[in-house]
Order: sequence, then C-alpha cells, then structure tokens
Amino acid sequence: MKTAKIECVVCTYNAASAPFAMDRQRVPVTRGDILQFRRRLLRWYDRHKRDLPWRQDRDAYRVWLSEIMLQQTRVAAVLEHYREFVKRFPSVQRLARARESSVLAAWSGLGYYRRARMLRRAATEIASKHRGQFPDTAAKLRDLPGIGPYTSAAIASICLGERIAVVDGNVERVLGRVMGRNLSRAEAWQFAQRFLNPNRPGDFNQAMMELGATVCVPRQPRCFLCPVSDLCATRGELPRIATKARQKKKEISYLLDRRNGSVFLIHRTQHSSLMPGMWELPEIPSANGSGDSWITVRHSITTTDYLVRVVKGRAPDGTQGSWVRVSRLAELPLTGLARKILRVAKVI
Repeated sequence: MKTAKIECVVCTYNAASAPFAMDRQRVPVTRGDILQFRRRLLRWYDRHKRDLPWRQDRDAYRVWLSEIMLQQTRVAAVLEHYREFVKRFPSVQRLARARESSVLAAWSGLGYYRRARMLRRAATEIASKHRGQFPDTAAKLRDLPGIGPYTSAAIASICLGERIAVVDGNVERVLGRVMGRNLSRAEAWQFAQRFLNPNRPGDFNQAMMELGATVCVPRQPRCFLCPVSDLCATRGELPRIATKARQKKKEISYLLDRRNGSVFLIHRTQHSSLMPGMWELPEIPSANGSGDSWITVRHSITTTDYLVRVVKGRAPDGTQGSWVRVSRLAELPLTGLARKILRVAKVI
C-alpha cells in the first residue's frame, strides 16, 4: 500500500536543538504510522481497560454523569460517589425532578459544587426541551448548561459513535510526548482528530485517556508497558514548561456542638459567593496553641492545604445557625470539609 505523507507542524521541529533526549525515535506522521498507532492502542485497551461502572453500557446519562464527576477529580475519589448518585438518581428524569439541595447532598465530598448545580440544570433542560433524550450530536450537546467541547465530544463519541476526538489533560500529555514537543491546546485537538479511529471513535478516545491515566503518567511514565512506545518521539521525556505552584498552608478552627442527637450547623445563604446553600460547622478563632483542639483534620482545596482544628464545646449565645438531627445529615448538602470532620468525629 502506498504511504501518503500527512502535513504536520511537528515536521519543522529541530530535534538537534531540543533540550531533551529524543532517543532518535520517529515522529508518527505517515498514514501507515497512524494506522499502526490506532491498531496497537485499541488492542491494548481491549485487553487492559479498567472495569469502571460507567463503561458497562453506552448509556448517555451515565457517561455524562461520570465525565462531569471526573472533572478535576481522580477516578478513585469518584467511584463510590458515582454508585451512590446513580442509586439515588437512576435517570435524567429523576435528576431533573430532584431538589437542588438533594443533588448537592448527594454530591457532597466531591467539591466544585457548581458542577452539581449545572448537572441538575442540564437534566431539567433535557427533560423539558428534549423529552428526556440527549441531543444526538456534539454540537447540540454543547448547548446544554455545563457541557463544553470535551464533555460533548466524549458523550457523542462514546454513546453515539460520532467521529469526534476528545482532549483532556491525559490526551494532551500523550500527544505531546508522541509528537515530541509541548503542544498548544489547539494543536492537541488537531492531532487528536487526525489520530482518531473513525470506526471506533468512542473506544479510541477512552483508550487515549486510559493510556494517559495509567501508563503515560505525568511523572515516571511506564514506557515499558506502552503499546505505542516505538512510535513515540520522546518516550516520556519532555521539557517542563511550568512548575506547579507551591501549596499554601493555613490553619483554621471549627466548633463541634452536639446535643441530644443534634449538631449545630451554619447554612450558607443562596447569595453566598462561595458554596451557596451548603451546610457547615461554625468557624471559630484559631485554636492553635490553646490546648482546646479535640481532633485535627487535614484538608486541601485547590492551592491551599489546611490544618483544621476541631474544638468540642457549646456555640456562643446569639450564633446564627440551626440544630440538625444527626439522622438528617445524610440528606443535607454538607461541605466536603464538614462531612470529613463529622466522619472523623464519628458523628456520621
């Protein structure tokens, strides 16, 4: 079969001047290379893909839910939340009928609560405007609240077989290493579309993400396990163009007041700039050095690592809050930190 060259911006890349070792690997720019890449990757995926609950079928609701949950969140942290969420809201219609507070309660612990609010808004729109059926193209899916280019492409390719590539952090890293340089986001989407297997687009997209998540990892990539390592220009070595910001460290203190089977909690108003509508323990002046802290909890939010000191005591008179029965806590949209504290304190 005659091999046709594919135009590729990486062909102008000067390997000799690169600040890393190329190991003289060939950049896969011919059609034959790309066909081989597709075959090897899909063969590897069929044998080694993880058994994840949202891969049991191609149900658009479950794929959509998993993709929203996995944004900025590790698979291990999502699994149990996913199972419980599906048990509570087994269909898009059930989610559309649910109160926002119930959705937030089921989401509690995953963080980035705007995702849950947008999820419910999109479900309401699917139920009311689309008769409970997901739109049938990526372009139409992007019209739904909270669904951008990545999520729409994932749903459309996996569930509908649309020939559209996806690019997340894993895919971008794989492509950058394969092509031998750091790619812009636009270039990553272009290359992802060129490499996409048109016959199995959903599986190919998942295979690319799987490779990045389990083999072509950010640090110490497992190149010896990679099915396409000899088609990779760098075999894991790329110059670092950015250093992750150092985590800030901060101490905060909370009060745990528990009486007669109830806990004293603060309810953030719907107009709060941060986590509106969520419930939390009352924050108090730092207990550091006072000797009053009962338990300590470590908690991270984006770029800050918190050492949380929890004091057991009575809320001062006049503190604005509510007494909530322990038996009702599972129904409330608790902040992730509040839920963590209550679990460590064996309240829930």
